[in-house]
Parts: sequence; structure tokens; C-alpha cells
Amino acid sequence: MDTCSHVAPAMSNATLAPLYSQHLDTLQQRAAEALRRGGFEHLLIPSGTLHYQVFDDRDYPYAVNPQFKAWLPLTQAPGSWLIITPGQRPKLIFLQPHDYWHVVPAMPTGYWVEHFDIEVIRSADDAQRLLPPAFRCAILGEPQSALGGYVPNNPEPVIQYLEYHRGYKTAYEVEMMRQANRIGARAHRAAERAFRAGSSEFGIHLTYCQAAGQDANDLPYGNIIALNEHGAVLHYTHRDRLPPKPVRSFLIDAGASFGGYASDITRTYSTHDDEFAAMIRAVDTAQLALCDKVRAGTDYARIHLDAHLLLSGVLKEFGVLKVSPEEALERGVSSAFFPHGIGHGIGLQVHDVAGFAAGDAGGTVAKPDGHPYLRLTRTLAPGMAVTIEPGIYFIDMLLDELKQKGLADTVDWDRVEAFKPFGGIRIEDDVVCTEAAPLNLTREAFAE
Repeated sequence: MDTCSHVAPAMSNATLAPLYSQHLDTLQQRAAEALRRGGFEHLLIPSGTLHYQVFDDRDYPYAVNPQFKAWLPLTQAPGSWLIITPGQRPKLIFLQPHDYWHVVPAMPTGYWVEHFDIEVIRSADDAQRLLPPAFRCAILGEPQSALGGYVPNNPEPVIQYLEYHRGYKTAYEVEMMRQANRIGARAHRAAERAFRAGSSEFGIHLTYCQAAGQDANDLPYGNIIALNEHGAVLHYTHRDRLPPKPVRSFLIDAGASFGGYASDITRTYSTHDDEFAAMIRAVDTAQLALCDKVRAGTDYARIHLDAHLLLSGVLKEFGVLKVSPEEALERGVSSAFFPHGIGHGIGLQVHDVAGFAAGDAGGTVAKPDGHPYLRLTRTLAPGMAVTIEPGIYFIDMLLDELKQKGLADTVDWDRVEAFKPFGGIRIEDDVVCTEAAPLNLTREAFAE
């Protein structure tokens, strides 16, 4: 099965093959060290299984084990296993059942298969005879993946090492994320056209999925499609079937998948070239300045605090804040308008792992006081991929809390009332830290 089903003509096997070979070498080195630290001889990774809903015979959408898809772009192979043994070729035990109820996974093909010994099994239980002795294995997976005596043990030294180093993307991974951004940017363009044509939230969502060639089972997360005040709900997923009257604004937070890798993109639009459109442009300028800070040696938490200063500057410019950006940050006023973190790691998972890891042997780096929703506190280094997503929102609950805290005099409430019908603004790109200038995969995709 060629799971990179959304390959654009520019993304050929010839492009990916040499990058994948280097990627696999890196993973082999990481696995060897992780096993050494844990005192194991083999790494076993089940792909995962279907989960059934309670008191029902319906299964949830299948989600592949991220530890599995780190090794190969095989995202629809439940019941399969990987065996990684230092010094040996990796082995894929591929479940291809006899089944006339469902589509049976096709034999793997593509640029990566030559690097694996592939053994086909017809029933999930058949994997046991091909696995090394369980007591010698670090088994990374969920409890439901247990097979006989092969129960995932998820040893901490192994997990901590592998997940910490997953923060540093290989050239192959950057290329996969680049393609995910291309798919997402194309679908964002289609969604904007649907918005301009007067479509509903639900209609825009369907347009996005059609343009991406992906539905709920393929997308890396549920699309946020918000018109007007709904843009002030950070994770709005309701999707009204009829458009509001009048339509004022549109916030879309939607990504795409490619070979197991995610993109995460947000854009905001105004129906007219009005004051809200001007505020969007000001946030966009601030966002680009923050993207430029994704450089080696930079504390990611510092970018988050800089975002509060820049966004407070925008609010001051538009007459919403009566105090300086510095005072707004110090007194917690800016958090009422920008309540989430500046972003997170991204890669195999939308919110990629080990965002707070102090090192590859454990420990955590604390979040700044008063900023509980920041998802990444590591110092940036070449290869790290992050999102940069500043936002300004007009949220009744948070604005009421400002008043309750005695901070009402820091805000011009008439200006707040003028902007509330538009909901909010968020702009988000996927950015890779390099040895030099940052690589903005999202802006690159939109430019294409």
C-alpha cells in the first residue's frame, strides 16, 4: 500500500528515497541508544488495533501508533508489527487478513520497502511466532495491542530518549511536512473561496475536505471553521448548516496529513476591507516577526512572552488597551485577549511529544508563571519544527474576569464591543528551525 496517496507530481519517490534512507539510519542509531539505556535487545512496535465503542459493535476510526509511523509511512495497517534489532535490517510483520467484509490492505510498495524484511500474516495471532522473546523487548504501544505474552511495557528510559529526539526532524520528515502543508494550503484557498461565496460553516468544511482529498479519518485534527462570533471559541467544531446574517468574519484552523505527518494552519478573513481586516493585517505582521524568532538557541517560552507584547501593541494601536504592552503582560491583561500558547511542536502528531522535556533522560522545563497553556518550553535547535500561532479574541468569560480582578480601567470597553461581533483572529504557520534563517513551510506552500 502506497500510503502517500496525496503525492503531488513534484513529490516523487526519487525525491524521497535518498532522504528516507538517511532518516532510517538516524532512527536506527536512536533505537540502539534507547535500547542500551533500557537494557533491552529488541524494539517491538505494534501498529495498533481497532477500538470498539462501549455497548456497541461499531469501531472508532483507526489511528496508527505514532511510534510505528515514525519508521515508515504506513498509516492503515492495523494488527501489524515492527521489529527493530540493532545491527539488523528492520522487519515488518504485515497483517493482510483473509476478509470479504472490508478492504484488505494491499502489499506495501514505494521507496521505503527495500529497507525492510516483510513477512505477511493472515491473522493477528500469527505475529507471535515471528517475534523475539518478549522479556528481551521494549514494546511500545497501547494496552489493546497486547498479543499473548507480548504486552506493551513502554519502558520510560526508551520512551524518553526516543520522544526527546523526535523533536529534531530529519530532512525526510521536513519534506513530508512540506507536502502536508502544500495540501493544507491548497484546501485553505478553496475554503476562503467558499467563504467569499457565502457558504455556511458546514459547507466550507466540505469544500476544505474535497480540496484536500481528506475526510475526518484522514485529517490530523478536526477542522475549526468559525464564522463571526464563533471565532472566539478556541476549539469551535460545531459547524452551523446555515450562514449567519450578516457574515462578518471567518477563522479557519485546519491541517492535512501526508504519510503520517501533519500540517497545522490557521487563517482569518474579514468580509470587507474594514477595521477588523486592518487588525488582521497587524496580527499577520506580528506573526511573521515571531516566526523569524524560530532560531537556534532561542527559548521558545521567550517567543511566547514576546507574542504577548506584540499583540498588546496591536490592541493598543486599535484603541482596545489603555495601558502599555509591558503593563498588559505584567498585570495579566494580555492573557484575556491571548489565552493560549504561542504554539507547539509538530510532526507525527499535531501536538508533538516531549515539549517540556529537559533532556533525553527525563525531567521537565517549567512553563512561565501565569501561562499554563504553553505546550513547549524547550530551547530551539536545528531540526525542531514548531507552530507559531498568535491570536486576539474577544471572549466574554475572560473579559468578565478582567473586570472581576479590578482591571476594567485597562480596557476601552466601547472598542471591545465594536470588535466582539467578529469573534477573533488567529494566524498559524509551521516553522522549522535551521542553522540559519527559519524555514516557514506554510508561507512557502501558500506562495506556490
